Amino acid sequence: MQLELSVDRGSPVPLYFQLSQQLEAAIEHGRLTPGSLLGNEIELAGRLGLSRPTVRQAIQSLVDKGLLVRRRGVGTQVVHSQVKRPLELSSLYDDLESAGHRPTTKVLVNAIVPVSPEVAATLGVDEAGEVHRIERLRLAHGEPMAYLCNYLPLGLLDLDTRQLEATGLYRLMRAAGITLHSARQTIGARAAEAAEAERLGEERGAPLLTMQRVTFDDTGRTVEFGTHTYRPDRYSFEFQLLVRS
Repeated sequence: MQLELSVDRGSPVPLYFQLSQQLEAAIEHGRLTPGSLLGNEIELAGRLGLSRPTVRQAIQSLVDKGLLVRRRGVGTQVVHSQVKRPLELSSLYDDLESAGHRPTTKVLVNAIVPVSPEVAATLGVDEAGEVHRIERLRLAHGEPMAYLCNYLPLGLLDLDTRQLEATGLYRLMRAAGITLHSARQTIGARAAEAAEAERLGEERGAPLLTMQRVTFDDTGRTVEFGTHTYRPDRYSFEFQLLVRS
């Protein structure tokens, strides 16, 4: 695909950085998809009137970020883009779609299980009761991105495995007439244990992003408790910070 690239020589922003930002944006918005080959350095330099070292520096900055890889005999290839998730009440499925990715889901567990004290307290259900537990592996372009474990009160909605693999959990909730209102969320990081490292295609002990979320509907009822782990090379959280007056 022929990208429209340009540089502004009158700008104080370094030329290599202008080029790398445009290439990164093309990857993030799906104009350069995983597996796409980037034009070689000579061709890019000629098109933009840049020196080869400047183009090489721009490409290397994206290689260092894990967005591009140099393959001997193949060229420079797009590996993947990182999903930047805003801190708002949205689902990973929706975020992936809006970022131009092709989300797919593998349901690993879809069962009714005895509730643990922690989950019972979080969902506000009887400790002697049961809850619905679903475990899913979320992929983008066929590559694992996140392991999602969610607990829901019984009777909230029908959780069909085929539907869970076809769409996101929050979409199913909305379709069932549940109005999501707010959530309490905690973000952290830790080393991958053996089982989750295998699920996500990482080495044991590799760093993972973690997220816990408790979601409430518009009546104040707790409708979901989720514990998720993400690959940090594919995923990040974005914050907007305001000065307190």
